[in-house]
Amino acid sequence: MKVIIKLIIVTALLFSAKAKAQEFQGQATYKSKRKIDIKLDSTQVSSGMADQMMEMLKKQFERTYILSFNKEESLYKEEESLGAPQPQGMQIVMVETGGADILYKNIKEKRFTNQNESFSKLFLIKDKLEDIKWTLGSETKNIGDYTCFKATMTREIEDVESGISFNGDKDLSRDENAPPKMKEITISAWYTPQIPVSAGPGNYHGLPGLILEVNDGTETVICSKIVLNPKNASEIIEPKKGDEMTQEAYDKIMEKKMKEMEERFRSNRRGRDGENIEIRIGG
Repeated sequence: MKVIIKLIIVTALLFSAKAKAQEFQGQATYKSKRKIDIKLDSTQVSSGMADQMMEMLKKQFERTYILSFNKEESLYKEEESLGAPQPQGMQIVMVETGGADILYKNIKEKRFTNQNESFSKLFLIKDKLEDIKWTLGSETKNIGDYTCFKATMTREIEDVESGISFNGDKDLSRDENAPPKMKEITISAWYTPQIPVSAGPGNYHGLPGLILEVNDGTETVICSKIVLNPKNASEIIEPKKGDEMTQEAYDKIMEKKMKEMEERFRSNRRGRDGENIEIRIGG
């Protein structure tokens, strides 16, 4: 009888701890924008066409995301929206990698699940969360009603040159046998201890408060709205559909698919009349 009582008490405590973790919930809305630094050749593109292209590119990277979170988990999804219209008389192919359709993170268990549809196939990437080495600073600023502190980190990424190719005049692809050119970037994040969760937008996490803004020098993601303990809070459910694999395996597949797509694009544009423009945005 004593054993049964102890088991009941332990079980009750476990359920109580789980319920307490789920009690605190919130939803944050983020908006992203990207700095477009592409110089257009006036002999190839008229001023009117250049303005249309820059406006299209600007809208392409203005996106809205919703982060649902509690003390242990988070779910990050992009809000559906209509794509930016392409300028009349031009075929524009955006070569961009990365991103996530549904990104689930479990901070307590230090793992993530990314459900991503790429090249008409659904992937389910499961792996460990990156242990981000943040440097905490004393600088502060207000974002909305919240006092935020600055944190920074450095990361080495592949240096992909931004550029434009007109009718095959310029080949933007690098030598496949050459090692990738790398560069170090500094990422700045602003977090608020007023919301004591280690969540954040995209792949960012691990600070003593919700991350409200991130800037990597090219892209800025900033929180525009926060609702804490909403009455109709949606349940955070880990995605289950897709071809399951690790992040490393997915990256290899994407690298291969991108090479195939670029080769197919180059083959299709040979001998074609009109203006075919390939745009590559560097990371």
